[in-house]
Amino acid sequence: MSEDGRLIYANEASAPITEGLGLAVGDQLPAELFQQLRRQRDRAQPDPIEIGLAGRTYALIAVPIQEFGFTNIYGTDITANKALDKFPDQNPNPVLRVTQEGRLAYANPASALVRKGLGIEVGDELPADFWAAAQRSLAGETSHVLEVQGDGRIFDLLVVAVFEFGFINLYGTDVTAARQVAEANRNNRLLLVNVLPEPIADRLQAGESPIADGFDEITVLFADVVGFTQLSTRLSPREVVDVLNSVFSIFDRLADRYELEKIKTIGDAYMVADGLGGRAHDPVRVAEMGLDILDEVERFRAPSGEHLEVRVGIQTGPAVAGVIGLRKFIYDVWGDTVNTASRMESHGVPGRVQVTESAYQRLKDAFEFEPRGVVDVRGKGPMMTYLLLGRKPGSSTASELPTEVEFVDGPRAGERDRLAVTPPTIDAAGGVYRRSVRCADDGALRYVFDDRDVAAAGGRSQAPDPSAA
Repeated sequence: MSEDGRLIYANEASAPITEGLGLAVGDQLPAELFQQLRRQRDRAQPDPIEIGLAGRTYALIAVPIQEFGFTNIYGTDITANKALDKFPDQNPNPVLRVTQEGRLAYANPASALVRKGLGIEVGDELPADFWAAAQRSLAGETSHVLEVQGDGRIFDLLVVAVFEFGFINLYGTDVTAARQVAEANRNNRLLLVNVLPEPIADRLQAGESPIADGFDEITVLFADVVGFTQLSTRLSPREVVDVLNSVFSIFDRLADRYELEKIKTIGDAYMVADGLGGRAHDPVRVAEMGLDILDEVERFRAPSGEHLEVRVGIQTGPAVAGVIGLRKFIYDVWGDTVNTASRMESHGVPGRVQVTESAYQRLKDAFEFEPRGVVDVRGKGPMMTYLLLGRKPGSSTASELPTEVEFVDGPRAGERDRLAVTPPTIDAAGGVYRRSVRCADDGALRYVFDDRDVAAAGGRSQAPDPSAA
């Protein structure tokens, strides 16, 4: 600026100011601004001159260059700084300003609970772990949002670096209500998927109604504890519930293992199905679960020491499924396939798995069967049925089974994982093998076979060496 107030030079960075003032080199500065700059130059007005242009705020400082007879004007965009100085105290949300060394330089009144949660006041250093987390967020290693709890409230703090002024701002939002709603939604979701298949729960939450599906082919299994009504008369109410809960918990774990859909329990009967959507229908899994039910219940003993037996029935065919009811609604399956599977169980043999002709046709390539012959089935008439023995030697499973294993040694000792493991098999003598799998310190799978059935059948085990991976 010349002595008479003309603009004699302007660099490119000054364009927002010169354009905002409508100035070009050689033009006269506005009279009021010229007088302010002269007073500021002569220190009659020591503070910078602030001007607002196009929504921005600039601070101007006039520095006389006496040897050349002009004045340099240095401008700084202080828009952000002005907003930071003006806004926080009136902000109903927490705002905190932190130095680059991690010391709290400012906190608005709304940040009281945040400060309480952090245990600091203005002038204090931030807790080391919180400051380290803030630095990681600024470095892009983690989210820019940090969580602080104070007096039962939860705050999300957005970390924003204001590099031009050498500090960091933390903008807080009280998310307590949102977290409570999210927690309630999670609990509702858990409740839904505990009583409904997950895909059905998704459809129900999406507002679909009614939910009704038809299936050309599914496989249904019913299992029933033989003589449970008589047993319950000899036990206390608590023992009755404990026994049934223990047995059904075994069935639940098997259903999870074979990825089958538990439909319901009816008294002491348990129902699962496969083929209700999701992955492809695989009746082999249902047959495997039926065999494992027999094996698990054989080892189970009631509190009275009594041995339990189950009957298992399987049928394959079409069905309809859907959600019914307004209160205590359930997901259920209907059709002749369901009724016939139930009849296979009720007309079955204790300690055996009985299947229909249609199920036999779907399973005969993978499993050994014993024809039971024609059975007069209530509501159905004469039906040819078969008793499932076990898997054929050398047969391949439709898909490997996700099996939970435990690492018994090594760096992962005590950890549990799910690995793909093929199902049990039988040898030529007809003995059924039961297999468990554990992971040794070298990470290899160790197979342990149960030869009880082989010994009972007078056969010799043809299982792989138990120490072989």
